Amino acid sequence: MLILRLLSVIILVLLSGCATSPETKKNLAPVKLSTIQNKALPNDVKTSIDPDVLFMLLTAEIAGQRGQYEVALEGYMEAAKRVHDPRFAERAAMIAMYMKDGNKTDEAVSLWLRQDAGNITARKIAAISALRAGKKDQAVEHLTALLKIDPAGFETSIIEIATALQKENKVAVVSEALNVLAVKNPDKAVVYYIQSILALQMKDQALAEASVEKALKAHPDWDKALIFKAQIAAVSGDLPAAKAVLKSASIKYPENSKIKKMLAQILIKAEDYEEASVVYQSLIAGDPSDDESQFALGLVYLQLEKDGKAEDCFRKLLEQSKWADRSSFYLGKIEEKKGHYEKALSWYDKVQSEPFDFEAAIAGISLLVKNKQYSEAESRLDQIQDVFPKQKLRLILLKAEVFSQQKEYQKAFNFLSDALIVMPEQKELLYTRALTAERIGKLDVLEADLKKILAKNPDNAEALNALGYTLLEMPSRYAEAEKYLQHALNLQPNEAVILDSYGWLQFKLGQTAKALEYLEKAYAKQPENEIAAHLAEVLWVLGKKDEAKKLFSKAFKESPDDEYLLDFQRRFLDRAD
Repeated sequence: MLILRLLSVIILVLLSGCATSPETKKNLAPVKLSTIQNKALPNDVKTSIDPDVLFMLLTAEIAGQRGQYEVALEGYMEAAKRVHDPRFAERAAMIAMYMKDGNKTDEAVSLWLRQDAGNITARKIAAISALRAGKKDQAVEHLTALLKIDPAGFETSIIEIATALQKENKVAVVSEALNVLAVKNPDKAVVYYIQSILALQMKDQALAEASVEKALKAHPDWDKALIFKAQIAAVSGDLPAAKAVLKSASIKYPENSKIKKMLAQILIKAEDYEEASVVYQSLIAGDPSDDESQFALGLVYLQLEKDGKAEDCFRKLLEQSKWADRSSFYLGKIEEKKGHYEKALSWYDKVQSEPFDFEAAIAGISLLVKNKQYSEAESRLDQIQDVFPKQKLRLILLKAEVFSQQKEYQKAFNFLSDALIVMPEQKELLYTRALTAERIGKLDVLEADLKKILAKNPDNAEALNALGYTLLEMPSRYAEAEKYLQHALNLQPNEAVILDSYGWLQFKLGQTAKALEYLEKAYAKQPENEIAAHLAEVLWVLGKKDEAKKLFSKAFKESPDDEYLLDFQRRFLDRAD
C-alpha cells in the first residue's frame, strides 16, 4: 500500500549522524578514501626544498597527468624519503592504491605514518591493507590509533573500512579485529556498537544482540544504542520486543524525540495505528514545528479512516514548500474517497515535484478513467510520456488499461504487442497481454505468454494462477489446471485470487463443499465482484439460494455494470423468475 510504503520512507532514525556519541565531542571533518587526484604542487613546496627534489616532483606530477603512474609513484616515493613532508608520501600512497599495488601502498603508507602518525586517512588505508592481508595484530594497532586519534569519527571510519572490504567478503575480518579491540577497550561503547552493526549485516543476530547489550552496559544512557537494539528486534520480526525497548526508553528519556519517532515507526509496522497517533501527537505538542511528525500523523489518520483529522494535518503543511506537494497528493486522495472527483483532480494537478509528481499524474489519469473521461485520460497520458521517460513501462500498462476499460480489447492487445517488440522479455507486458488475449479469444497467445514467464520464473504465482484459471474453460485440461493452481496455492496460500481460482476448480470437479470453503475464504479476504459471482453460484447450486441472492444484491448494488455479476443474474436469477 502506497501509504505504508511512504511511512517507511520517513523513518527519521539513522544509524549515524542523529544521536549523540558517548565519546568525545571533538568535531573532526570526515575523511574519505580516494584515489589519485591531479593537484598542483603547493607554493610552499616549490620555494622551500632542494632544486633536485623539486625537479623530481615536477617530473612525477607531469607523469601522473600523462597516466605514467609508475614513474609518478617512484618520483613521489623518492621525494618522500628525502624530504620530511607527509604530503609526498600521501601522494605516493594514493597513486599506489590507484595502481592496486599492495606492496607499494604499504611502503608509502608506512612512510606517511612515520611523518604524520596522527593522519586519519593514512590509518584507514593501513588498516584496510592489514585486514586484507590477514595481519590482525597490525590491523588492531591501526584501529586502536584511530580510536585514540578520532573517537568521535571512529564509527564512520570503521563503516568506511568495512564497506571497502565488503566486496571481498571480508566484513567478518573487521568484526574479528573489533573483538580484540573490545577486549583492550572494555569501556568503549562505540566499539561494541559498531560490532553490533557489522554482526547484523552478516546476519549474525546473536552477536548483534550481545554486542549492543555490551555497548549499553558501557554506556546505559546512549540513545543510539537503545534505538539500534530495537532495530535488531524489529529486523528479526520481534516487534513486541522492539516496542518494549523503545517504550521503556521513551519513559526514561521523555524529551528524546529520536526514541519516540522510532517507537512510532515500530507501532506502524505492528499496525498499531491508534497508539502511533498518540506518539506523534506527543511529538508535535513538544515541537509544533516538527513537520515530519505532522505529515506522518496525517498518514496514520488515513489508516485509521479519520479522514477529517488527516485533512487538518495536511492542510497545516501546505505553506511549507517541502511538504506542500505530498500534502496536496493526499488531500486529493481524501477528496477522491469522498467522490469529489473535480476537487481531487485539482489537488493532484497542484503536485509539481518529486517524488509525488508522477504518482499524482497517474492518480489523476486513473480518476478520469474511473469517471469514464477516457479522452482526457488518454490525452494526459500522451502529454507525460516525455516528462517521465523512466516510467515508460508503467505508462504503457496504464494506457493498455485505459483501452481495456473502454472494452477496446483488440486495441489494447495490438498496443501491448507493439511494446513487446521492443521489450520481448518484459514479464509485466507478457502477463498483461495474456490477460488481454483471453478477452479476444486468443487463448494460444495467453498460454504462450504465461508459459514464457514461467520458463524463466517457474514460481511466478500470478502467472501460475492465470494459466490454471484459464484452463478451467477446457474440461479436458482440468488436471493440468490443478497442477498450476496447486503450485500457486502452495506459494501464496492466503492470496484471495488464488483461493478463488482453486475454489472454482473444485466446483468444476464437482467438489462443491470444498469449493464453498475456499470461495468463502477468498471473499472474506477480498470481496470483489468475480469472487462474489463464483460464491453466489456455488451457494445457489448447494440450495442456499437466499444467501446467494443476498450476496448478489450487495455486490450488484455497488457495481451494477459488472460483467461477472450480470452473467450470474442472466444464468440464474432471470431463469428463476
